[in-house]
Amino acid sequence: MKKKQHPGKVFLKYNVVAGIATAVDFAVLIFFTEILQIQYLVSAVFGAVSGGITAFILERNWTFMKKDGKLSLQAKKYAGIWLTSIFLNISGLYLLVEYIGLQYIISKVIVAVIVGIGFNFLTHKYYIFK
Repeated sequence: MKKKQHPGKVFLKYNVVAGIATAVDFAVLIFFTEILQIQYLVSAVFGAVSGGITAFILERNWTFMKKDGKLSLQAKKYAGIWLTSIFLNISGLYLLVEYIGLQYIISKVIVAVIVGIGFNFLTHKYYIFK
């Protein structure tokens, strides 16, 4: 029988992984926007995809340690949640940039924190990797 992880440890590990995935997301966003001159919303999608793949691999294997779960089922659940998360992130980014007038990187930080804690952690812990 596998020893259950302390909830505080899981939350800490989740935040480490979220930080890594967010760094990947932001790096891709900035690279595509500033270097390749791609529109910021399109770049944000590429960043979200890169960060999402990073997060899934690390969460499955380290944060929630659910390697014994069926990979295809976890991936399907993750994809559904991930698409919703991307929609929330892109929508929030658009609203803050276009209607509030904030710079896209500042907007991305605000939205990433809100969606990351308010939506992603809860759905990943209690739905995908339960």
